[in-house]
Amino acid sequence: MNSWSVSEHKQPRLHIPRHFPAVLALCLVMLGVCAVASLVFGSRPVRFDDLVAGLFSPEVESYGADVVRKRISRTVFSLCCGAALGASGALMQAVTRNPIADPSILGVNTGAALFVVCGIAFLNIGTANQYIWLALAGAMITAVFVFGIGSMGRGGATPLKLVLAGAATSAALSSLVTAILIPRSYVMDQFRFWQVGSVGSADWSGIATFLPFLTVGIAIAFLTAPALNALALGDEAATGLGVRTGVLRLFAAVAGVLLCGAATALAGPIGFVGLLSTHLVRLMLGPDLRYIIPMSAIAGAAILTLSDVIGRLLGSPGELEVGVVTAFVGAPLLILLAMKAKVRSL
Repeated sequence: MNSWSVSEHKQPRLHIPRHFPAVLALCLVMLGVCAVASLVFGSRPVRFDDLVAGLFSPEVESYGADVVRKRISRTVFSLCCGAALGASGALMQAVTRNPIADPSILGVNTGAALFVVCGIAFLNIGTANQYIWLALAGAMITAVFVFGIGSMGRGGATPLKLVLAGAATSAALSSLVTAILIPRSYVMDQFRFWQVGSVGSADWSGIATFLPFLTVGIAIAFLTAPALNALALGDEAATGLGVRTGVLRLFAAVAGVLLCGAATALAGPIGFVGLLSTHLVRLMLGPDLRYIIPMSAIAGAAILTLSDVIGRLLGSPGELEVGVVTAFVGAPLLILLAMKAKVRSL
């Protein structure tokens, strides 16, 4: 039995939401449509026969088929990155009991960005593997710092205090990033495309580096989901149900940081995917995290991939980075949620 789990006789019985099969089927269909759209649309759309040849006939040599083959790695990475950000958003909302928690809102993405720019400026790094470890370190340190600041004073880590701590930390770290970049034009040239957030530079080596972090983070998220349901009742109620809240928060937070840190390292600080996917899933399925976490991963994959396609279509013949598209959609959502939820606890 896991050290954070609710004891076996107190485990809530798994109740499948009535609309779950329909929602799962809808999300999977949307995921497939977005993946196909990512392969077909871009600066040069391809025909259906080119799509089939590019996927299933390696012996066929044509411009359209070659374009499809080159887009496969980008599509796979956008799916993986979106899944990581979606699951990370669900975990952070559960751990903080904050309905508007998200890696970008809590400053975790900015902490990862600061460590990456420091690595570029002072350590001369330039590979995906180096980016990942620095981004994870920055994300972890920032998460601990924000939670520590938000826990000070009466009431502990309330949702409002965590959001304010995250916003203040993000602003301070962004200033540090700017201070490092301004006198170093060579660093800015390397960093500016990464900073916006894009999946356009994905390759198979980067995906191979990212997959272990995605697998471990998703596995921990699934294992902690039942106990996180108890945590939503409050620390005292969760402790009464046999949950070791400190250990649970540690494991869930580590999983969230692994997922968002690794995604940020390779794609840049893409915001609002976790926020949007988690709230869409919660709206359809209710509050059970045993469903919210996996479905948020699927929804996040579809949302990020669709945003990448929209960016390519809007910016044709070039492209509009996916981080710009998600921010354009996510910022109004954040304002709406803040007005409706009034930053209340989950």
